[in-house]
Amino acid sequence: MGRIFIVEDDDSLRRELATVLELDGFEPQFCADFTAAAREALDAKPDAVILDLRLPDADGLSVCRGIRAESDVPILVLTSSDAEFDEVMSMKLGADDYLAKPYRPAVLLAHVARLLQRADNAQTARIEYAGISLDVARATASCGGNETSLSRNETCILAALIRARGAIVSRQDLMRELWETDQFVDDNTLTVNVNRLRKALERAGAPDDALKTHRGRGYSL
Repeated sequence: MGRIFIVEDDDSLRRELATVLELDGFEPQFCADFTAAAREALDAKPDAVILDLRLPDADGLSVCRGIRAESDVPILVLTSSDAEFDEVMSMKLGADDYLAKPYRPAVLLAHVARLLQRADNAQTARIEYAGISLDVARATASCGGNETSLSRNETCILAALIRARGAIVSRQDLMRELWETDQFVDDNTLTVNVNRLRKALERAGAPDDALKTHRGRGYSL
């Protein structure tokens, strides 16, 4: 079902976590050097990380920040600390979830499953065509290593064009995509949004003619 990287210094709890995860079909992996916990986690390329905040010779919050600086891997903070500050700081530094010890195995597995489901949904929200990649969740477009932010309307238009895979998408279909109707909408409003998207794609490094206009028919990539 996936690899879970565990950053936990308590031997008995680490073994317990491994058993719980293995019984549910996961492959647990462990941190060996807590001073390099972030790097070990990144190098392991896990599907999720379970991170304790109280570590020997290391700060769990710093580990969380280090992982998040280079990866979007889901992070579940599992700690004996019940301080509101730790929970808030964990989330601010990029943790996806927070669970206090002692935990119930079924609850832990439910949290892990939810994190992995979110990650799967995020992956399916990334679509690509003709060298242009769209991250729907983050509303960003990229091409050749460059990235730019998009408005909601620009994101919707680009998503429709990418899913069409080079086929022409009519103006009526785009208006329905944006406003759930093709009536009572100023036709010029769509033109303005398309032109803004065209400029955004140019900022992202796409060719000038990446977004093509087909007069009287619609648009395509």
